[in-house]
Formats: sequence, C-alpha cells, structure tokens
Amino acid sequence: MRVQAHALLLAGLVAAAPAINAQEIHERTIRFGHLNNPDHPISAGVKKFAELMAAKSGGKHTVREFPSNQLGNEMQQQSALQGGTQEMTAPAPTSLAGIVKEFGLLDLPFIVANSQQADALTDGPLGKMLFAKLPDKGLVGLAFWDLGFRNVTNNKRPITKPEDLEGIKLRVIPNPVFLETFKTFKANPLPMPFSDLYSALDTRAVDGQENPFAVILSNKFFEVQKFLSTTNHVYTANTILISKKFWDRLSPVEQKLVQDAALEARDYQRKISREAAQKAVGELRAKGMQVNEVPPAELGRMRQMVRPVHDKFMAEYDPALVKTFRAELERIQKL
Repeated sequence: MRVQAHALLLAGLVAAAPAINAQEIHERTIRFGHLNNPDHPISAGVKKFAELMAAKSGGKHTVREFPSNQLGNEMQQQSALQGGTQEMTAPAPTSLAGIVKEFGLLDLPFIVANSQQADALTDGPLGKMLFAKLPDKGLVGLAFWDLGFRNVTNNKRPITKPEDLEGIKLRVIPNPVFLETFKTFKANPLPMPFSDLYSALDTRAVDGQENPFAVILSNKFFEVQKFLSTTNHVYTANTILISKKFWDRLSPVEQKLVQDAALEARDYQRKISREAAQKAVGELRAKGMQVNEVPPAELGRMRQMVRPVHDKFMAEYDPALVKTFRAELERIQKL
C-alpha cells in the first residue's frame, strides 16, 4: 500500500508541474562564435551548451559553433550581435569596457585570490548590475564562464619580482586598465588584437604576453616563448552574450531555456577549465617552457604598487557599481 501511495503522490507531482508548451518553441539556429581554438575549455562549454539546448528544445534549437575567430575578432563579433547578424559570442569583459566602462572593474589586478572568490564576484550582485547595463547596448548577458588567471610569458627572463618586468615589450589586451597596470611595473605594454599575437611573438615584435595557462597551451605560445611566470595578476571570466535583437524574438519559454542552458553549461565549463589549467602547466613544462612561481612577498608588493590603478579607474565609474564592487570584495575575501 505504501508503494502504491508513493506512486500516486509522484504522479500527482508530475501532473502539477507546469508543462512546457511546445508551440512556444520554434526552429532556431544559434551561431555561437568565439576566439578560442576547438581544444580550449571555452569550446567545451559551447559544445555542452549546444547539447543542453538540443535536449531542452526537443531538437528545435541548433547551436553552431564557430571557434578560432572564424566570425571575426571579439569586437567584430560584438558588433555583429548588436546588429543582429550573429546570435551569440563569449568575449572577455575587457572587450565590453568600450561600451560599458564599468566592466573594467573585473580587469583590475589582484582583486581575487582564487576561483571561489572569482565565482562569487561574477555570479553575485556586481555581475548582475553589469549585465543590467548591456540591453541598452544591444546585448544580453547570460552567464560568466571561466577563462582563468592570467600569467606572463616572455623571452627575456623569468619574472620573480615587479622590477623584472621593466622594459619588456608586452602585448596586452587593448584596454586602459591593462596598459596602466603594466606601466606601473615599467614594462612597455603594447595593445594588440589576440589574432595578431602569435605572429608578433614569432617575429619578436613583442617580447611577451599574458594569458591563462590553457590559452598559452592551446595557441602554442610555447613555440615562441621561453619563460612562464605565475603572476596570477588578473582573473578573466568570459561573458556569454546573446544578441538582444535575437533575444527579443524568442518566446518567454525559449528565453528561459537559453538562460538555463547557459548556467548549466557554466558549471560544467568551469570544472573543465580549471582541470585543464592545472594540466596545462605540466604540459607547458614538458614542451620546454621554464615555469617559475612568483614568491608571495613579491606578489604582495605588486598588489600594493597597483593600488593607484584601482583608485584611478574606480573614480571614473558609476558610484553605485563601485560601492557594490567594494562591498563584494570585502564579502568574498573570506572565501
């Protein structure tokens, strides 16, 4: 009798659950472009997102991945989303700072010490406030995925203290925060699109660059760089964006499917990305790179040296966002 009663209870719960109206789900093709190679964790996240979308939509939503800048560089793809000629992309917050300058808060150096703090910062009130500024720019933010902590590579010398960066020609993301950060260490930062980076390293137009371990491995920078120093100076997330023009054409049911899939894929992608980062260090060593840790005391010195960079940019941003940012940093420091 108990078994029968339990079965009846389950049947009642299933019957009470709101059914998805299949008529509200239409045939859609979502072109998802990004700059990373097909062996990169961002690509793994896109593939997982595609699987989830196919399952949730009953096969009506097809996600087509375009990795390796096939649809253009980050800024070109961002413009395509704004114009409605591309559906999704996954840029770093850096490239969004040109249209919503407060995204630069996420690029400030040494604001988080580990992945738990990074997730708490991006998934919390600050991330939601930043995403709230995007629809007016023709974009909708769905989630923050993991790219990882950025580290310096170069052909001159190991970086064991801030003074070692002096005079090094370092490719950086075209972003004022990165320029100011490395000028503080007396490096010679040169803004350059990612698509031009390997060639610039190969021809010695620049001495070095800074990126997460998995990016360094996936793009074979070990072929043109000797030293890898674990500076962990900036944590980079990837913002999962969808065109507002496309989003507005979706039914409420479809919007929920897309949002839910982006968040589910986020949890999977973060796990894959962080495992890949640990594995990448060993592979880079095996491929001949000289990897060195930066002593904690020297990282502490670097953190102190960039305080004026924090103050300069926070003075230019929306005070409400800066207030939330400061409160969130205080909250997550215990994680």
